[in-house]
Amino acid sequence: MADSAQHTTIWAVGGGKGGTGKSFLSSSMASCLALQGKRTILLDADLGGANLHNFFGLIRPRCSLTDFFEKKRPLQDLLAHTGVANLQLITGSLGSLESESINYAQKQKLFRHIRALEADHILIDLGGGTHLTTLDTFLLADKMVVVTVPEITAIENMYQFIKSVYYRKLKAIFKAYDLTGLVQDTWKERATHNIRSLKDLISHLRSGSGRIADIFDREMSGFVVQLILNEVRSSKDIMTGENLKHVCVNFLGLRVQYVGPISYDPAVQKNINDKQPFMLFNRLSPVVKEVRQVTDNIVHDTPFNVPEDLLDGRI
Repeated sequence: MADSAQHTTIWAVGGGKGGTGKSFLSSSMASCLALQGKRTILLDADLGGANLHNFFGLIRPRCSLTDFFEKKRPLQDLLAHTGVANLQLITGSLGSLESESINYAQKQKLFRHIRALEADHILIDLGGGTHLTTLDTFLLADKMVVVTVPEITAIENMYQFIKSVYYRKLKAIFKAYDLTGLVQDTWKERATHNIRSLKDLISHLRSGSGRIADIFDREMSGFVVQLILNEVRSSKDIMTGENLKHVCVNFLGLRVQYVGPISYDPAVQKNINDKQPFMLFNRLSPVVKEVRQVTDNIVHDTPFNVPEDLLDGRI
C-alpha cells in the first residue's frame, strides 16, 4: 500500500459535544478546498451517527465504513461522488458500529488506510465525546480543528475534549520515553512542588531535566489545536473564541489558535434540511466568506485577527 502522507494533509474536526456544527463545517471546508481545485476526501468517522451524506443529498450511500470493518474492503473502494467537483466522501457506518466497538487492530488498520488515500486534503469528521478511538483519530491529523458554539455547556465540553486530547498525547510521550513513573510520583507530591495544573506539572518536569525539556520540545513541536467558534450572533460572541484560546494557554500550556468565527445564519438550517451543499447554493451568505477565510487560516496556520475595537473593549 503506497503511503501518500508526504503530499496529503489530514484534518480532523472534533469537539466535546454534538450539535455544534462540526459536520456542517467539515462539509463546507471540504467543499471550499475542492472548489479551489484541491483533490479532497471527506471521511465521516462518527460511527454511531453518520450524517455527512445528507449534506450532499446522498439518500443512502452504496457503501460505508461498515464494508471496511466487516467486509475487508479498502477505503479507496468506498469513495462516493458528492456532486462537488474534486470532492469525494466516505460515509460512516450508518448505525451498525460505534467507536467503542472498534478494537486496536481495526483502528490501526483504519489509520493506515487513511494515510494511503490519494488526495491533497483528507477531512475527518468526528463524533462528539472523548472515547479513545475519537481522541486517537484526532491526534492522527496534521490539522486538529475543534468546533464549539458560544454556549456554556458546549464551551465546557470543548475544553474537556481539548484537555483529554492533550492528556492522551502526553501519556503517549511519557510511555515512549519511560517517564510514566516519574510523572506519577511528581503528581503525588504536587503540593510540595506547588503544582496546581497540568501546565505547572510540565513546567516542573522541564525545569528539572534538560533531557525532558528536549523531549517535550521535540514531541510537541507543531502541536496546535485550531479553534472555530460557530453560530456567532454578536461582537461579544466573537471575543469568546479569543478568551477560550487564552484559557487553554494559561491552564494547559497548550497552543490553541483561534482561526475565526462563523456567523449564525438561518439559511444554514434550511440548506441542511434541503440536503444541498451550502457552499454551492448560498453564495450570498456571509457564512460562505467566513468559511473560506477560516479554511484559508487553517491551511496557512494563520490566526484570526480580532478587531482592535473588540480587544480594547470599545465594542
